[in-house]
Amino acid sequence: MFIFSADIPLDSEEFHLLRDFIYQYCGLYFEEQSKYLLEKRLNKRLAELRLDSFREYYYQLRYGQNQEQELAAAIDLLTTNETYFFREDFQLKTFTKEVVPELMRFKTERGEKSLRIWSAGCSSGEEPYTLAMLLLENPLLRDWSIEIIGTDISQRVLKIAREGLYGQNSFRVTDREYLQRYFTPVGQKWQIDSRVKDLVSISHLNFFENNRVALLGEMDAIFCRNVIIYFDLEAKKKVIRTLHDRLCPGGYLMLGHSESLMSISSDFKLRHFTNDMLYQKPTQDEQAARRVW
Repeated sequence: MFIFSADIPLDSEEFHLLRDFIYQYCGLYFEEQSKYLLEKRLNKRLAELRLDSFREYYYQLRYGQNQEQELAAAIDLLTTNETYFFREDFQLKTFTKEVVPELMRFKTERGEKSLRIWSAGCSSGEEPYTLAMLLLENPLLRDWSIEIIGTDISQRVLKIAREGLYGQNSFRVTDREYLQRYFTPVGQKWQIDSRVKDLVSISHLNFFENNRVALLGEMDAIFCRNVIIYFDLEAKKKVIRTLHDRLCPGGYLMLGHSESLMSISSDFKLRHFTNDMLYQKPTQDEQAARRVW
């Protein structure tokens, strides 16, 4: 009979096999000091799969019949998803008070009334739903087509996002007015209103799946906050190139407050606003001028 030991060791060779394979799959990079983290968190999967070594688990990830499902389970265990509604309020104020009006003017000049926003690394959904609520508050957008796409690599958090049912921890900085206007109490939790959910689509996405990412089309704004901190330099460059390609000319990229594109990309210009600084993809005229220069 199989007897699981809660402390199956992860040796250096196994660690490098697992680390490199995960990196190739999705860009998540674990340094040498992260060996204990992988060992501790993945032991759970060894128990559930009735395996007695990490080498067996590596073969399961690489060649197993349920490879995609197992990779998803491993990523769920290895990623941290800390988020809440209205996070980084100063950036949200910049977006709603300065960026959105600018995008609206630009779109109106082209005879368009649509906004497409990508919440890349949306976790359990608080970010895309926050954006939806903020846009619903703008009466000038009532006859506009608004599409907010939330994606994440973790199936576990996406399940929460699709359900739209949140506990008190998600509302640590949420004004009471928003809670009463856009949520319904369900026991000890709160259910997001259908008006908000109707603006948001939630789907699974790996930044490294180029064909699937391309299907998203062009975005007017991309929120990718506190995501690239988990990547090494080369993976960061690849992800930022992907985000740049998905932005329409003049579109905006929002990173986390501790993140920057220094040494990563020179394809954006840094715009200074009242409450924050944001990265903007140059317009077509600016791109043409760059090429001439």
